[in-house]
Amino acid sequence: MDTIDFHRRWPELKQQVKAEYPDIEEQDLDYELGKELELLKRLQEKTGKTREEIFNWLHIMG
Repeated sequence: MDTIDFHRRWPELKQQVKAEYPDIEEQDLDYELGKELELLKRLQEKTGKTREEIFNWLHIMG
């Protein structure tokens, strides 16, 4: 999934993330085009997964 595709699909992916991790706050899921690494870092901190695990997880969902 490339950056543009990720940006387009983020609202759907975000709902899936919230379903699996209901304690993640809305501000942790804020995403701006070009700031994927910042989002991955926040998800990494909140889930305890590695960046690669999160990237793969989002890729599988998307």
